[in-house]
Amino acid sequence: MFVRSDHDADVRLTLEAMIDLANSLEDGSADVRALLDRHDFSRAAGASAASVSRVEQRFTALLSDFRSLPDTSLDRTVAWVNRELAAIEVAPSLTTHDDAPLHLHWTHTNATFDDQVMADVLMALAQELAENGTNRFGRCAAIDCDRLFYDATRNRSRRFCADPRCASRTHTADHRARRRS
Repeated sequence: MFVRSDHDADVRLTLEAMIDLANSLEDGSADVRALLDRHDFSRAAGASAASVSRVEQRFTALLSDFRSLPDTSLDRTVAWVNRELAAIEVAPSLTTHDDAPLHLHWTHTNATFDDQVMADVLMALAQELAENGTNRFGRCAAIDCDRLFYDATRNRSRRFCADPRCASRTHTADHRARRRS
């Protein structure tokens, strides 16, 4: 039996942060520092405003690539992820800090915050692509929503984004339609 490791949980959490940031930037509601802090990027709270701004700029530059994950071929996705990985210095090391268990860091300890965030996101995405392709990335099934989601369910049954109103609206509409018929 295959047991998922904490590493797998780290990848999932990083991909969920990536999706949350992409959706927030797309709809104009992004508070990048707060979002990264909420998703446990340990340096987010103390990162300089310039570094947080660079995260936002770099993510915005890749927004169409992130948004295309459910629709683009694996080969094309791999190409842009490899292109982005080549642009940053990835230097894996094992570390512990802030009472966290032993884990991987993808950049040097003196890397800028934006390089750290981009390396974390791109490496998590690369690992997901190697294991599952783009199959776990989807678009919300609610009629008036096209936000992205990452489906971490065992049976890949997720249909809606993180906004609970989307599922609720859709289920209510389906229920009313069944009652009418």
